[in-house]
Amino acid sequence: MFQKFRQIWPLVLSTAFGFLLATLLFLPRAYSSNQNVYKVLREKINVLQQMISYVNHFYFDSVDMEKIMDGAFRGLMEELDPHSTYIPAKEQENINEVFKGKFQGIGIEFDILDGFITVISPVPDSPSDIVGLMPGDKLIAINGDDAYKITKNEVFEKLRGRKGTKVVVTISRIGKRKPFDVTIIRDNIPIYSVGAATMIDSETGYIFLRRFSATTEKEVTAAIDTLINQGMKKLLFDLRGNSGGYLEQAAAISDQFITSVDTLVYTKGKIKESNQQFISNEDKGHDDFSLVVMINRGSASAAEIVSGAVQDLDRGLVVGETSFGKGLVQRQLPLDSGAALRVTIARYYTPSGRLIQRPYEDGNDLAYYRELYAKDRESKIDSLKELRPKYKTKSGRTVYGGGGITPDIYIPYKNSINSETGKIVRNPKRPIFNFASKYASKKKNDFISFKSFKKDWIVSDSLVTVFFSQLDNDSITVITDSVLIDIEYIKNTIKSEIAGSVWGKDEAANIRLLFDNQVVEALKHFNEADAFLD
Repeated sequence: MFQKFRQIWPLVLSTAFGFLLATLLFLPRAYSSNQNVYKVLREKINVLQQMISYVNHFYFDSVDMEKIMDGAFRGLMEELDPHSTYIPAKEQENINEVFKGKFQGIGIEFDILDGFITVISPVPDSPSDIVGLMPGDKLIAINGDDAYKITKNEVFEKLRGRKGTKVVVTISRIGKRKPFDVTIIRDNIPIYSVGAATMIDSETGYIFLRRFSATTEKEVTAAIDTLINQGMKKLLFDLRGNSGGYLEQAAAISDQFITSVDTLVYTKGKIKESNQQFISNEDKGHDDFSLVVMINRGSASAAEIVSGAVQDLDRGLVVGETSFGKGLVQRQLPLDSGAALRVTIARYYTPSGRLIQRPYEDGNDLAYYRELYAKDRESKIDSLKELRPKYKTKSGRTVYGGGGITPDIYIPYKNSINSETGKIVRNPKRPIFNFASKYASKKKNDFISFKSFKKDWIVSDSLVTVFFSQLDNDSITVITDSVLIDIEYIKNTIKSEIAGSVWGKDEAANIRLLFDNQVVEALKHFNEADAFLD
């Protein structure tokens, strides 16, 4: 028993460190109640040691001690607030890639379709893009090894690798009789924050921002400059589903829209280093286009900082649904094991002084997140609006704290497609993508420009008939009459996928937005947004 306990002693030490950290976080509370902090800590560590020893010795089955201790660490952090968390080493690597904005590999967005790695889109300027991989290409072998029925984890293991190393992939391409080999040199692959940047019409630009990573400011600046050069006088800035990211990047993006010298966001914490104030640079921002910011219940943290700054400083109109309501700032602290702690170190406040954090009960994360997905969430928020603290924007408009960013104009999301259409759109075989990529590969030379394609090209009824035949071939059974009710939506999705195959993600989004009810409605409110420029 002593030998077994000695083997897990490093885990005990790690746990002790975790409890020590938690205790230090609670020092003010402990002292105020006249508790002997160190005595309590010593007693709890002794109990923990006993628990580990008993479980290791008496539990009837084999014990995955690493898994158990990871659970204990998570439980410790959950008692603080919903956003403080323990991140195991295995998860930490993936998170770092997302927020640093790059990893090393070949650069494809892919899915496993019919058992094969299928290219959905090569990442722009990546090694896969350079060698000419195309949407719909199937990678049937990697370095000579059959890739049929490969798992996604295995794809990552085989295709990712150090910059400068080679990988040979065997490609099966639509329209080519025989597969062929392509040698790809791995390189740094950017993970883009900007999901789409396009001109909806001759004056209106659209930018969809996925996250706030290390490269976000650079990407958004480039997108805005490109759209201005294309004649943009209005910008629809889409933060729906953006769960946040770096605080500094949120301030930098806010600064893109503010030309006065104002506070963009500020933070308050227990230690001096947690208190920050971000001031706009009057020479940096744009005031030459009107602005509408779109948010929904999935817009959180950094996305709320940007929308809150735009609203409080009367730079533009905020539309959509009430945002998530996360007003807490986390700092990531590395652990020797390769894992990390993400600890809440401060609250953040919008320029008017709003704290937009939703109420939460310690340790009850389920209720915290369940409230977010309530069907009647917006009506509940509206009914409680008068109980929330009120603040004034720069021009004197009333805004509310304590529960997310309330949009100036409420636009609910409406998904009007029926269940039979949903079977097609959400089918894991991705029938619309497959159909569109095959069509695009055969007709690519027929498309002169995206502008003429968007204006003049239509998905004909005869093409829809061919598409339904493909559904039968793929053994996708639907009630045709029900799908025909949504036929214009199906046609739009086919056209969008064709645009993506021929021109790329921006053009695909451009077509798809025509059937996004929140976008269509938001475009009607630029008159109100124009007023802020005056």
